[in-house]
Amino acid sequence: MTIIRLGYVAMSMELKNASPSKTMTYAQFSKLANREAAIKRLEKIAKTNLKNCLRLLIHNEVNGIQFFRFSSKLIPLANHPDLKDWNYMAGIKEETSVIKEYLKKHSQMRIDFHPDHFVVLNSEDKNILKTSIKTLRMHFRLLKAFGLSPKHRCVLHIGGLYQDKEQALEQFIHNWGYVPADIQEMIILENDDTLFGIQDTLYLCEKLSIPMVFDLHHHKLNCQGDWKDHWPRIVQTWSNSSLPVKVHLSSPKNEKNKKAHADHVQKDEMIELVQGNNHLTSQIDCMLEAKHKDFAVFKLIEQLKLLDGFKIIDGAIFSYEPVTNESR
Repeated sequence: MTIIRLGYVAMSMELKNASPSKTMTYAQFSKLANREAAIKRLEKIAKTNLKNCLRLLIHNEVNGIQFFRFSSKLIPLANHPDLKDWNYMAGIKEETSVIKEYLKKHSQMRIDFHPDHFVVLNSEDKNILKTSIKTLRMHFRLLKAFGLSPKHRCVLHIGGLYQDKEQALEQFIHNWGYVPADIQEMIILENDDTLFGIQDTLYLCEKLSIPMVFDLHHHKLNCQGDWKDHWPRIVQTWSNSSLPVKVHLSSPKNEKNKKAHADHVQKDEMIELVQGNNHLTSQIDCMLEAKHKDFAVFKLIEQLKLLDGFKIIDGAIFSYEPVTNESR
């Protein structure tokens, strides 16, 4: 039997006026004559975002959703080069403390981040690498402020191709030496839909002892063999983690735009995943990357509970056991 926990990304379709990604551009910031007042405005936005994060966590708990990805846009302009003097964590201490206490009481919840595409660890540009590490440090500080171990909480893609895949992979390994050890521990790597497939990602994960996040949708767009042949190795990359194996699941929007995410996730994607697991791991945390967020979770659960082998445990948590003639 395999236990699967479904999660969703950043925002709720059901919970109204709860965006955790309210922002202010630097152009807007610069128009405010009083710099101190402008920073207070940034802090106010960040406080609102964090209060909405708490609302989202409560919403998830009520609905039996134990897996959630926080927005990476909680603190606008946190790492802007012209705001180096701003201690962005100091102004949100109260809000992060409240979230810390909530997560302490609901320790079964898994929280993580997926920093934006401009975080690139295989760049030959030292400034890009430096900025990427600085952005990751912000995520690290937030996780610590939430009372969470940062280990294996940040999903990244490998980065750019730079005309030569082998060189790009080796550049990642070279740059890895410049990434602080505590930031290294935070990172997990995902196969992407264009450049670096399942074999490329496994190469780095196995060489550098990084857990791999398998994205089935990406794999179908950037296929490097039958994913089930590589699944035992993917599971093995999580052997030293306290967290369950993590996967991403989504469906293509349509035939013309296969890379874009659909509003919901087709049940066939989940069936393929659990059958392909074939008891190799007893638990999978599955992040649904769907436009309709928590609605996509609710809809998929409603579909799965009608199928043989699937049993709803609580809310967005279910078990799967293949149905045999003996069990019928």
